[in-house]
Amino acid sequence: MAVMLKRILAVAASALLTFAVLATAQELRPDHPDRYVVQKGDTLWDIAARFLSKPWLWPEIWQANPQIENPHLIFPGDVISLAYLQDGRPTLTAERPGSESAQIRATDAIPTIPLSEVEPFLRDLHILDSLDGLPYVVATEEDRVYATAGALIHVRGLEGAEPGDTYAVVRPTFRYTRVQSWTGKQRERAEQLDYRARLANGLDWDHWWRDRGTGEGDVIGNEVIVHALAKVTRTGDPSSLVLQGEGREVRAGDLLIPASEQPYDLQFVPQAPTSVPDDVRVLSVADALWGSGPRHVVALDIGADDGIGNGHVMSLWTEGPTKPDTIKHRNAFAAASDTFKVPDDFNGHVMIFRTFDKVSYGLVMDGIRPVRVGDVARMPDEYY
Repeated sequence: MAVMLKRILAVAASALLTFAVLATAQELRPDHPDRYVVQKGDTLWDIAARFLSKPWLWPEIWQANPQIENPHLIFPGDVISLAYLQDGRPTLTAERPGSESAQIRATDAIPTIPLSEVEPFLRDLHILDSLDGLPYVVATEEDRVYATAGALIHVRGLEGAEPGDTYAVVRPTFRYTRVQSWTGKQRERAEQLDYRARLANGLDWDHWWRDRGTGEGDVIGNEVIVHALAKVTRTGDPSSLVLQGEGREVRAGDLLIPASEQPYDLQFVPQAPTSVPDDVRVLSVADALWGSGPRHVVALDIGADDGIGNGHVMSLWTEGPTKPDTIKHRNAFAAASDTFKVPDDFNGHVMIFRTFDKVSYGLVMDGIRPVRVGDVARMPDEYY
């Protein structure tokens, strides 16, 4: 009996391995190269897409040469080659010419996505759970409406600061809220905030709904944008700070948070997340009123609390509406009682590049339809 069980397990293991080999081989592009020399201006996503129909499967076939100290960093001049292991699995390896090994620096590594297209979001945007209790600019030098580099600002609430400490002066932009309506349907809202962190239109409908007990909702996060860096010159109440270098204008009412030299990843690997929770939505689309396409940035209501990290790839979908069957039924009342749901439309893929607890920013990598606010995010290969 034990011998028979071992044979069954061996056959099952062999079948699973064969399936894995076939599945991985099928993800290779029909026109893939056998060898590619990395060029300046390449991105890791572009290189993965040269070999794979699903670039997020890169970690599954990537096998760096032992001579490469950091297997996650690829540099111009590296040679990427396709080979096959003894079990038939395809693998990608990298070789680095010896003459170039001593000249490379980590900062020269090719990025995962074009940094020029996401740098403002990496550098300047932050998501804060709450804006309550943050230090704030109470006055500017000579009571100027707007202060710029070299000017003094005076700040209240800056406890524990020391002369020489650097802070980021930020201004609220959007409040992302998830609200459950009268009908029980969940919806996400991106509401514009003014410089005082109040709703720009003056109407706080989400708070009204919650206060009246007609629905449950919560603030997913508050988006703020860095306007300038400021260095503490005098502590007290208020403290005095001088605005540093290049930046946007600062005014009374702006908020302060501790500055970080590099609060984001510059290098990460495209990959599929372990799972994507139900009903993840696009909260906003950068630089667009209603929709965007490849190389546009979107915000999603998912983050580190959900196991999402930089490099994770998801597919984006527009939900199909539920409609009455007016073909089968001429009577409107009969049609209304016999409805059908239109299938969801696949729009494209998004890669996460900036992650906070409950909100993430992603770059739309490819697509066949515009990505809109309210679109649903799912596992990357659900389209296939």
